[in-house]
Amino acid sequence: MTQPDQTTDGGSRAGRLRVLVVEDDHAVAQVISDYLQRADYNPVVVSDGMVGLELAHQMAPDLVILDVMLPGLNGVQVLQQLRTRSQVPVIMLTSLGAEDDRLRGLGAGADDYLTKPFSPRELVLRVQAVLRRTTTMPVAPAGEVARVGDLEVDRAARVVSKAGRRLTMTNKEFDLLVFLLEHPGRVFRRDELLREVWSYDFGDASTVTVHVRRLRSKIEDDPARPTALVTVWGVGYRFDPPGGVGAPR
Repeated sequence: MTQPDQTTDGGSRAGRLRVLVVEDDHAVAQVISDYLQRADYNPVVVSDGMVGLELAHQMAPDLVILDVMLPGLNGVQVLQQLRTRSQVPVIMLTSLGAEDDRLRGLGAGADDYLTKPFSPRELVLRVQAVLRRTTTMPVAPAGEVARVGDLEVDRAARVVSKAGRRLTMTNKEFDLLVFLLEHPGRVFRRDELLREVWSYDFGDASTVTVHVRRLRSKIEDDPARPTALVTVWGVGYRFDPPGGVGAPR
């Protein structure tokens, strides 16, 4: 396999979270790497989509920063293939105004995205927010399971099953589902969900919209006519559990 274009000296500092940066613009990649190191992360930078995919499987990073426009496999293709084997958090970088790229990235399983040009400080804040949700989530007691209709949600194992069949979910899809399960019948605006689930005080609300759409495709019998995760027009989203939420056990 082709070696990474650049690694940090993070090996001498055990315990630092590893961030794989897949970005073919050397100047942008260098800035991202510098800011991540200052925030005490261990960045590894590559410039090719295929190399990034192979390295993601080999090194099992804590988070991936993935540019959409890459030589070889583009960022969306990398993410699609990555999601067949890993639910590692992914933040995508897209060109300003490339809405289709952003929606394709979110639809393929990205946890978040930023448009170029972006503030490297904001990127670090996004990295911190995503990792805060995925690495410091309180662990529920073993065996704690919530049952909602034919859904079974094991919060300790972070596993969701529907009618006995295990569902594949990204970290953010799982976090969103659990948050809504914990607040049945309550309507949340998209900006509220961004704050509560993504830990963002600002951001593009389409991130929430796409994650709701993906979640519906997995938990609803008919995603086009959702009965559990419903839209309250002009306000936001509400979770209506059929028959109520079963007591965790």
